Amino acid sequence: MTLPSWERPRFVAGGGNARIFFVAYGNFTQLPACAAAPDLQDYRSNGLPLQVEARRLRRDELPGLSIAGGQMEKLLRLESNEQFEAMLAAPECLVVQGEQVDPRDLNYLRDTIGWLAWWFDHGAEVVLDVQRLRLYDAASWWLDLFAPLPPRWLNHFLILSAEEPGGQWLHTRGLRKFGRPDLSIHQVEREQQDTVIEMLQRLAVLQVEGGIIEEGQGIQMTGLPNDLTCHHGGAINDPLFNNLHVEICRPSKFSY
Repeated sequence: MTLPSWERPRFVAGGGNARIFFVAYGNFTQLPACAAAPDLQDYRSNGLPLQVEARRLRRDELPGLSIAGGQMEKLLRLESNEQFEAMLAAPECLVVQGEQVDPRDLNYLRDTIGWLAWWFDHGAEVVLDVQRLRLYDAASWWLDLFAPLPPRWLNHFLILSAEEPGGQWLHTRGLRKFGRPDLSIHQVEREQQDTVIEMLQRLAVLQVEGGIIEEGQGIQMTGLPNDLTCHHGGAINDPLFNNLHVEICRPSKFSY
């Protein structure tokens, strides 16, 4: 069976490493058999990619994965309190993580998504995308991530907003799974918010498809100032992104 390839039509070498990080919660008894499951290709998967591993853990072995308390719990409960409670009640989890070096295609993500879809039929109740900060049950995993062909890339990352002096701060989360920096723009005025979100979506999809945002790259888009430029910064361990990021700003907002 030939699986559909998830290509990166705008790939430019020199991007970062793609980071996979999902946690499946449930009751698992078939982990040794999963690697050789004969029906994995029915889930559009060749199994876990090289350099990506799954660890089966009891809750008491890694209690931090309950994510109880704090801002992350608030965000996850806001999307689905029922799924959050199912996560807390699960006796076990599969921690799925690893890296792909500057990948030319996204088949590693296709394989991981299909592998986890298999687990939804074999003990998983919910899956947490740690980088996107989203909990999925079987139905939402299928509808948002597994079923769409071609993939709907907008479903694979998140745009968050927060109020700040002078407007809104808009930024993405989840682009590290494609080996690309997240995006950030401050002091967005209310009347420009929809246009800025569209800009962030376009730039994110450019990167998902393998493009690279150059340092100092300008942005021209109807409805936005003509002097917006892109500047790389941050660190992988930045808790706001868990990733590097590109700050989009006017020259008056950027310190040269």
